[in-house]
Amino acid sequence: MAKTPVLTPQAEDFPRWYQDIVSKAELADNGPVRGTMVIRPYGYGLWERMQQDMDARIKETGTQNAYFPLLIPQSYLHKEAEHVEGFAPELAVVTHGGGKELEEPAVVRPTSEMIINEYFAKWVQSYRDLPLLINQWANVVRWELRPRLFLRTTEFLWQEGHTAHATYEEARDFAARIHRHVYADFMQDVLAMDVVLGRKTAKERFAGAINTLTLEGMMGDGKALQLGTSHELGQNFARAFHTQYLSKEGKQELVWQTSWGSTTRMIGALVMMHGDDNGLRIPPRLAPTQVVVLAIKGDDAVLAKVHEIGGALKAAGTRVHVDDRTDTPFGRRAIDWELKGVPVRVEIGPRDLENGTAMLARRIPGGKEPVAVEALATLLPTVLEEDQALLLKQARERRESRTTDVTTVDEAVEAAASGGWARIPWATLGEAGEAALAEHSVSVRCLVTEDGAVPDADDAAGNVAVVARAY
Repeated sequence: MAKTPVLTPQAEDFPRWYQDIVSKAELADNGPVRGTMVIRPYGYGLWERMQQDMDARIKETGTQNAYFPLLIPQSYLHKEAEHVEGFAPELAVVTHGGGKELEEPAVVRPTSEMIINEYFAKWVQSYRDLPLLINQWANVVRWELRPRLFLRTTEFLWQEGHTAHATYEEARDFAARIHRHVYADFMQDVLAMDVVLGRKTAKERFAGAINTLTLEGMMGDGKALQLGTSHELGQNFARAFHTQYLSKEGKQELVWQTSWGSTTRMIGALVMMHGDDNGLRIPPRLAPTQVVVLAIKGDDAVLAKVHEIGGALKAAGTRVHVDDRTDTPFGRRAIDWELKGVPVRVEIGPRDLENGTAMLARRIPGGKEPVAVEALATLLPTVLEEDQALLLKQARERRESRTTDVTTVDEAVEAAASGGWARIPWATLGEAGEAALAEHSVSVRCLVTEDGAVPDADDAAGNVAVVARAY
């Protein structure tokens, strides 16, 4: 009789496969209020690793962390009309507190441009106060009608950066620096994610921005997922909040601003870009546990050896977990670690002990081979880096093989419907074509130049639209 698979196969039902992994790999559970989620320790461990690396990159730009309130006076949102219009359907509003109706309702932050600008206007007085570079790690609430864990939830965790500059050029360059040297480098180097860097169309850009830079990734089913954005806000918020400074020439000038964010959606992307029918595949540079050392049987000598190996690998700089739970069957434990995507398993039993070897199981390329125990400490760093590179290579090859150059809206829709992306000249598509795509649930994910770079303008000659169905 055929063995029931642990996970629904991707080819059979990709959304169900995704839900299976999130649940069975113990990443998250649904919260008690529709659209909320409980992030379990294994999932939160991934977020902590993401936070640590990203936070260091953000601070290298000179940005400092701060914290702003969760509740925002409703009147703040009406100061920038386009912004409030963009977020109005998603707002959660507090009307009562302490058993009484509030004099002014408070909005649970969907993003913090409004409240941060209130304080930027207070803190910026002179050119000497610029640039002002602030980031916060926080939660936000956007009422979600079709929730999906990590991808679209009513409450999610993120970082949001907000900056004020003396000139348009400084703000533009800073937004681009975050886009490429914080987000793209992190996603490619640590998450092993293949991302396309581009510019959003006017229809898709952030409410209140003059330009939005995006990072788009292709998931295992060919759909796109937006993984992070960096916005040029121009002077729209500065004008609304009177955020100005006294220039060196003694004139009052409005500041130029940026905002940028990345979220726990990256965990969902990690599942859908790298996962397979056996579970997660965690990039070694990200993995909280890079190597798990498993005792196959509860033999005293075996248990002593797995702890000895674990200690040696930890001393060599590897993130290691020793699994000595021999009261749980070995097969079940091996499947569990495979499901959770730990890059390498080192398995030790009595026979291995006699031979001075360990069985090395690699999650990312698959396969097992015996390795001399004394060689593990020097071999594993090479193995981990090889597997890190393989994940990125596989993700890039998938996108390239499933992206088609087309010349008509119908061809673009067909490419997206068949589980891929399409590239079409923006001069051919235009806003009318973008609207036609939307009728088929296909969107312009970003604009790129002919050679794949980020365009300087929406209407730059040679712009190419990357279109797809998206999460």
